[in-house]
Amino acid sequence: MSFSFTPSMGPRHALDTFGGKEPEGGEVLNRRVIVRMLGFLRPHRWKMLAAFCLMLVESAMTLAIPYLLKVAIDQNIAIGDLHGLQQTAVTTGIAYILLYLSTSGERYLLSWVGQHVLATMRLQLFRHIQKLAVGYHDTHIVGVTVSRVMNDVAEINELLSQGVITLLGDLLVLVGILVVMLTMSPKLALLTFTVLPLMFLATWLFSRQARRAFRETRSRVAAVVGNLAEDINGVRAIQAFSQEDTSQQRFQEINVANRDTYINAMSLSFIFLPSIEFMGILATGIVLGVGGWWVIQGSVTLGVLVAFLSYVTRFFQPIQELSRLYTTLQSAMAGGEQVIKLLETPAEVADAPDAIELPPIRGQVVMENVSFCYREDTPEILHDINLSIKPGETIALVGPTGAGKTTIANLVARFYDATQGAVCIDGADVRRVTQASLHRQVCVVPQDPFLFSRTIADNIRFGRPDASDDAVIAAAKMANAHDFIASLPKGYQSRILEGGVNVSVGQRQLLSIARAVLADPRILILDEATANIDTVTEALIQKALEKLLAGRTAIVIAHRLSTIRNADCIYVVEDGRIVEQGKHQELLDKHGLYADLHARLFMEDRGRE
Repeated sequence: MSFSFTPSMGPRHALDTFGGKEPEGGEVLNRRVIVRMLGFLRPHRWKMLAAFCLMLVESAMTLAIPYLLKVAIDQNIAIGDLHGLQQTAVTTGIAYILLYLSTSGERYLLSWVGQHVLATMRLQLFRHIQKLAVGYHDTHIVGVTVSRVMNDVAEINELLSQGVITLLGDLLVLVGILVVMLTMSPKLALLTFTVLPLMFLATWLFSRQARRAFRETRSRVAAVVGNLAEDINGVRAIQAFSQEDTSQQRFQEINVANRDTYINAMSLSFIFLPSIEFMGILATGIVLGVGGWWVIQGSVTLGVLVAFLSYVTRFFQPIQELSRLYTTLQSAMAGGEQVIKLLETPAEVADAPDAIELPPIRGQVVMENVSFCYREDTPEILHDINLSIKPGETIALVGPTGAGKTTIANLVARFYDATQGAVCIDGADVRRVTQASLHRQVCVVPQDPFLFSRTIADNIRFGRPDASDDAVIAAAKMANAHDFIASLPKGYQSRILEGGVNVSVGQRQLLSIARAVLADPRILILDEATANIDTVTEALIQKALEKLLAGRTAIVIAHRLSTIRNADCIYVVEDGRIVEQGKHQELLDKHGLYADLHARLFMEDRGRE
């Protein structure tokens, strides 16, 4: 059996996979999605109402202008009424000005609302993602989540901000044109409508394929973003193992799949929309040919024919817009299903309705009969764990890789909730207190600390944003990080690059300890804090930890012998159970698992010297 003291992590179940398909939905118009999405327009209802009013003016002018042409030809030009023609021309000019102003105002308002809705939706998604437990982020690909927030939301926003008013306007114009055409010349109107059966057939054929195609495009876009984010994040591993070609080939396959899916979806639109345009041209040709013959015969006036030709063009424009809107609708429904699914994902770790603020604690930690599994369909990780830590004590968790050490620490920090049993701090079940009040007093220093792309000072004061510069410097000095920070050209204002690549592993750990010092927690969890550190930096970290642990309750997932040896109590974990516990010498005298682990670590430490 091979042992190491690296942290045990839960299994990663990739619920969103790069090549996975979106789940099939129900009806073409998902009512639940539409109702939920329309809620984002409610705060902007007055601007939407103003845009609606402008749309009414636009629609009225669209209907009026061809009729004014009829009046000019039949009632002014035909009888030589110059004064009437001037009045009609002025009226037509005013109509065009109103059409321009109403269209411009409507588009401005819709764009304004669209950008505000876009920002609101993304902010709400981000806030919800922040509330989701660590377990959610352990089981979902970051790039796919990013695609939900960026790409899918953009598709929904286009439908909400532009589509709603466009739909109403197009329907209004369509109905208005029908009424005017039937009133002006029923036989010419019926002649125009001869192409409608072909249009309905094309729409039916298109709708059968469009929804599936656009849902697939949302899946493929998410796959591209997910793969891209993962490979950029793992570029060091890719280069270290010379897997650039393999990585590029994988991305090419996913990218090509996305390209082909998008082309397939767009091909439907590129076939459907020209079909509608062709029908409009066909209707225009029919009206021009037959209507012209009727003008020659005298059964239809020239003004009516000219107006009809204009109305026929306008009649098919709304149909074309509605067709484009249908394409947008399919893409938005596919994206909306995923956004709603994300928004409705429950936070597995959430404050209880009656949760209380955790008062200042002494630092007693008790785990009573605690068992844990990540999901109902996964094996149990911890089995009936019982341990007790007095205020100010330091305990060590040791055991083979995957034994459950990190999981125990995660339960104390309430990154997960116990499946059975209770985790109590100063007698209070951690599930009955607010997470914010708990995390202000429980701090984790991980093996691989995360630094943000901000200044060193901002990273140190991350847990206390209001801390003064003097407090930041004092914390860095206590963590033995001040010297290396001061040696940098910009000192505490030096900016950390993404992933902390411009500082060493040991320096990242020193900054993480400084962050913990400034946060001043009562309970400190050290998860392999000195693993993979050179001996010089390790000595600095050990001195910093001695200062940091003084007077605090500490849970140490141990790797170095010095930390294990000095612990008040050592818990040996194997297969999710505590199999041994006691002080260093007591456990050595038992000649059990700990003695075996100690012997291995002793050889490792001798090898490091």
